[in-house]
Amino acid sequence: MKLLVDSGSTKADWIALDDNGNKLFTTQSLGLNPEVLDKKEVLERLEDRFDIYQNRKAVTHLFFYGAGCGTDRMKNFLASIFKEFFPNAEIVVKEDTYAAAYATNPSNEKAIISILGTGSNCSYFDGEELHQKIQSLGYMAMDDCSGNRFGRSLIRAYHFGKMPKHLAEEFEKEYDLDPDVIKQHLYKEPNPNAYLATFAKFLIQYKDDVFINVFVKKAMQKFVDNYITQFENCREIPVHFVGSIAFYLRDELKTVLEQNGLILGNVLRRPIDGLIEYHKVN
Repeated sequence: MKLLVDSGSTKADWIALDDNGNKLFTTQSLGLNPEVLDKKEVLERLEDRFDIYQNRKAVTHLFFYGAGCGTDRMKNFLASIFKEFFPNAEIVVKEDTYAAAYATNPSNEKAIISILGTGSNCSYFDGEELHQKIQSLGYMAMDDCSGNRFGRSLIRAYHFGKMPKHLAEEFEKEYDLDPDVIKQHLYKEPNPNAYLATFAKFLIQYKDDVFINVFVKKAMQKFVDNYITQFENCREIPVHFVGSIAFYLRDELKTVLEQNGLILGNVLRRPIDGLIEYHKVN
């Protein structure tokens, strides 16, 4: 049995395949980002899914593509936990950008691969390998144009009184904005980045409002400036995207990329289905 996993910080999609590439089961767990979880938390999230736990000894290959897996230290940390949990499996752990590359670019052409979900990332794919010029410093220092960064900015705009009154009133209806509640989630609960990303739903819902529209496009321009244009050939090859932020703000993304002379490629909300086709032949 092969297990394919595409994990962000918020959730992880799992698909089990037999030796012929037929789907055995699909499931979803909480995200397994090694930058924000310790071993105990990772194991708890694995054990929480009955179908994963029940089949753990039948798994022969695990292909895990995850947020927070951009360094050898984080990859090795997760791989050691997976080897303990799936004792008979060969373990492959790669950063989530590889899943995005395989799903959006099945012909393995040169492209820039970006992720805009709970977190964000950007790499150059040469047809075989991914290359990054900037090492991620995690959600507190980077993650431009991500769900967690949008959430942070919305909370700040509200509490600093910069959000227009009509939006602030709607924001209050959607979320508990009490400072103590926010600080509890940020400093005492697990996955503060995923908590911040929950506020991005509001931004998508009101994306046509002038305040939000300007807000979104400024963030996208920052992503272009800080991430995409670091690659010299960025205007010669397509820029593919994966993630809910890119998917639901596709029109805004297209506008900003065109203003910068960039080519928008494929945009997928989740790469997991594309991974099935990739692993059937690899």
